[in-house]
Amino acid sequence: MTTPAGPLVFVQFYLDCLSHASYLVGDRTTGRAVVVDPQRDVREYLTTAEQHGLTIERVIETHIHADFLSGHLELAERTGARISYGSAAALDFDTDPLGDGERIGLGEVDLEILHTPGHTPESICVVVREHAGDAVPFGVLTGDTLFIGDVGRPDLLSSRGRSAEEMARLLYRSTRALLTLPDDTRVYPAHGAGSACGKNLSTELSCTIGNQRRGNYALADMTEDEFVAVVTAGQPAAPAYFAFTSVRNRQARPVLDEDTPVPPLTPEAFLQARAGGATVLDTRDPEAFAAAHLHGAVNIPLGGRFAELAGQVLDAQDPVVLCGDPDTATEARTRLARIGFDRVLGALGTAVEAIDAAHLTSVVRVDADDLARSLARSTDGQLVEGEADFMLLDVRGPGETQDNGTLPGARLLPLPELLARLGDLPTDQPLTVICAGGNRSSVAASVLRARGFEAVDLRGGFAAWNGEVVRPAGQAADGVTA
Repeated sequence: MTTPAGPLVFVQFYLDCLSHASYLVGDRTTGRAVVVDPQRDVREYLTTAEQHGLTIERVIETHIHADFLSGHLELAERTGARISYGSAAALDFDTDPLGDGERIGLGEVDLEILHTPGHTPESICVVVREHAGDAVPFGVLTGDTLFIGDVGRPDLLSSRGRSAEEMARLLYRSTRALLTLPDDTRVYPAHGAGSACGKNLSTELSCTIGNQRRGNYALADMTEDEFVAVVTAGQPAAPAYFAFTSVRNRQARPVLDEDTPVPPLTPEAFLQARAGGATVLDTRDPEAFAAAHLHGAVNIPLGGRFAELAGQVLDAQDPVVLCGDPDTATEARTRLARIGFDRVLGALGTAVEAIDAAHLTSVVRVDADDLARSLARSTDGQLVEGEADFMLLDVRGPGETQDNGTLPGARLLPLPELLARLGDLPTDQPLTVICAGGNRSSVAASVLRARGFEAVDLRGGFAAWNGEVVRPAGQAADGVTA
């Protein structure tokens, strides 16, 4: 969205695959602008600024992000812009730190910095006024401090030894300070629904302080102790890559060249890279992958939350070769780069079927009716004598299984925990993997097969299941039950 008139230029950019919002704020009267919380590939900010006759002179980060690799270094290199964080940020590169209450004048447009620790120690919010003297601000960029319908989870990765309770207490005070803004102040957060940075984020991309005061559970009238209890309970498991990305965002790392194409590989060069230890990442949809794929390949469909899924099951340090539609290789490389996974060696320049058949395999996905018949012959998920027994593995998150239930006898193991808990799974028993719609289950089953497990997945996921549903009992904090 863009403001239609007046000195203020305000543009919200939203990246669905990471549930990430970033912002361009500028002044038409002077042509000066800032970008807040940019994604790593920065072309759209440069294009939009040029369209509005703006020069980006500063990049403001509301905090050290863990869920994506930010584009502050890329924008600084392309524009010469200064990089600013809250003054409590500890970084490995030069910045122009911002103090609590500091004002940045872009001309008529005025920005006010509020220190709002709690999600992280250095978190800030940016109050935007179209004119410096406006009693009601245009809006406030709240980063991960305040979402629509939620607040940010205390991020222990960036909290330097502070406990979740300590950070939640800071967050309580910060959110209550935001509530002193006028009710008509618009709220623009850094994330929307689907982000693992909170547990109850709305699909709405903006709101007002007044509506949040009335409708956000975390802003209800409660004591600080009550807030700590409600905010720290039931948070989703953080994907494994968050630890890597949080550190990487502090570093003076190489910048992304988003214009360089991914090197195309011949089948021979592709197989040689695989033999040298590269992970084969197949970006096709689960049905195409099941029909024919390379032995040991990991299937992460390019549609949807590709980078987030990759960050849950791949290691950022491992070299990767891509296969699938050759025309999507650059998109896949860019989306991996958005979480700092930069070791893409190349992409298969042909269709997968062009690989010698000796290197290919297939897998039969299980239909819901067939699974129902198998479970009808079983007790607690174990088939009766004479049939090959199997384990049901549900890789959805705790909130999904608590809200919707799961299949009888299913073991709950959220996908972000899969790699860390492989030792909890049987190696002498086939696994049938379940998710919501069939994408995450294909990811998980391919990862399991690549590590020597016998695994298939349920076509269509839980949405295709019409049989008995049970509510999980005794679900642990990490989502795992027996």
